[in-house]
Amino acid sequence: MRIALAGGGAFGAKHAAALRRIEGVEVAAVVSSGLESARRFAAEQGIGRAAADLDEVLAMDDVDAVVLATPTPMHAAQTLACLEAGKHVQVEIPVAASLADAEACLAAQRRTGLVAMAGHTRRFNPSHQWIHRRVAAGEFAIQQLDVQTYFFRRSNLNALGQARSWTDHLLWHHAAHTVDLFAYQTGSPIVRANALQGPVHPELGIAMDMSIQLQAESGAICTLSLSFNNDGPLGTFFRYIGDTGTYLARYDDLFTGAEEKIDASGVDVSLDGIELQDREFVAAIREGREPNASLAQVLSCYRTLAELERQLAG
Repeated sequence: MRIALAGGGAFGAKHAAALRRIEGVEVAAVVSSGLESARRFAAEQGIGRAAADLDEVLAMDDVDAVVLATPTPMHAAQTLACLEAGKHVQVEIPVAASLADAEACLAAQRRTGLVAMAGHTRRFNPSHQWIHRRVAAGEFAIQQLDVQTYFFRRSNLNALGQARSWTDHLLWHHAAHTVDLFAYQTGSPIVRANALQGPVHPELGIAMDMSIQLQAESGAICTLSLSFNNDGPLGTFFRYIGDTGTYLARYDDLFTGAEEKIDASGVDVSLDGIELQDREFVAAIREGREPNASLAQVLSCYRTLAELERQLAG
């Protein structure tokens, strides 16, 4: 299978490394912010071809699928372009920055019948998979999910410390991980959602702090705190409080409530959530089936985000 990669940044590098570890998969081409950037990335990652733009990639007859690790504002339009060109597509989170655009992407997937998957990586991290299996087996019922998503980002820089041409967003990007994960892990739709936000940054034009409450139909609740102002440990940290235990998930690592490490190495073929996500994308294409984190499965997350956006605007 020949897969093209759009996006030569930090996440593009993670996907390039992950795809190299999947048997029978070749990263056939890369497109970045410009041809020179794509050439540098191709040389660094051992990719045979650098393209000037996505249209050039979509015109390649020998490219089966595209992974989009591009800036958020491009996601929806690029997803539509891939599907209309007959390419399977995996788009990094968020699928779109509006509900209407997310719905348009799903409509295109249904019209074309191609595999279209969202990069909701938390579904694939071994730590969260370990919890998911316990819930599915009836061994653990989530009562509360407490989440902290913290960064120190008072200027418009990416994960590599490079200037961004677009502005990241706590609600449509970072909250999307937890909103989707909460419904997925409880196996129950979200029925209530509330949000508060702090002051808007005078230059970035976004709220730098946000608090979100969710409740699932099962009765379980989720408390999510997000900040770009946190001068401390960075990342997202999950505390699962349930009827038979408490667990702490930090990306691919899992601990008990007493900070005892849990061995999740047997959950899947890798401990890398991005690799597991890419493996699901490839397997769904090969098997002609709907992938976990398909656009259809994650759309309810974007409905919740749109409702929270409405509350914050009011």
